[in-house]
Amino acid sequence: MSDAIRVAIVDDHAIVRQGLRTLLTTMGMDVVGEADSGNTAIDIADTYRPNVMLLDIRMKDKDGISALPQIKEASPQTAVIMLTTYANPTYFSEAIRNGASGYLLKDSEPEEIVQAIQSAASRSYLFDPGLLNQAMGQQQTTPGKAEAAPYADNTAPTTADTQEMLQLVDPLSDREIDVLKLLAQGRANADIADALNVSIATVKTHVSHILSKLNVNDRTQAALVAARLNLDL
Repeated sequence: MSDAIRVAIVDDHAIVRQGLRTLLTTMGMDVVGEADSGNTAIDIADTYRPNVMLLDIRMKDKDGISALPQIKEASPQTAVIMLTTYANPTYFSEAIRNGASGYLLKDSEPEEIVQAIQSAASRSYLFDPGLLNQAMGQQQTTPGKAEAAPYADNTAPTTADTQEMLQLVDPLSDREIDVLKLLAQGRANADIADALNVSIATVKTHVSHILSKLNVNDRTQAALVAARLNLDL
């Protein structure tokens, strides 16, 4: 089918690849390539330019996180979802920094994996909430001592505080900080426009400026910056 989502599967376990291939083809997706290593994943991306790639982390010859920047360079339009057994906030943060569109654990339900692929194919994002919280330094969802919030009283920083912490050459405007706060909550452009009583076109312009000023590639990375600064109100 010409309109089917084209997916590549990268995992060093054949049984995992087989299971995912069966799931995805049953759901009407087109599995265009498979690989068992990071280096081969780069070749798959360059040759087939899939819409979405499911990428394992720990593999022979090159791990998924190390291969990710080269995969994105070979096929910038390919959305990459890390699918791994490692619930590791450090891996999570590195994956996002390197351009991942999603990070899911292998014990996710099949429908969650399908949803993640559909979201990534439409340029949206899906991340494990627990890992997102840990990577942000927020209250952990698993038992244990919570990490300290950026502010002792857990209040949001002022605009001046934010500018000082970011130390940007081109500081964010007050309105851009407002947009960033809402973006960090996962709000769509239309929702942000309604909340701020501006047009969607204006929101898009603000988002573009925010990404440029923060030197990040997408909304998810911008949201990570906001969350680290406790801006996700």
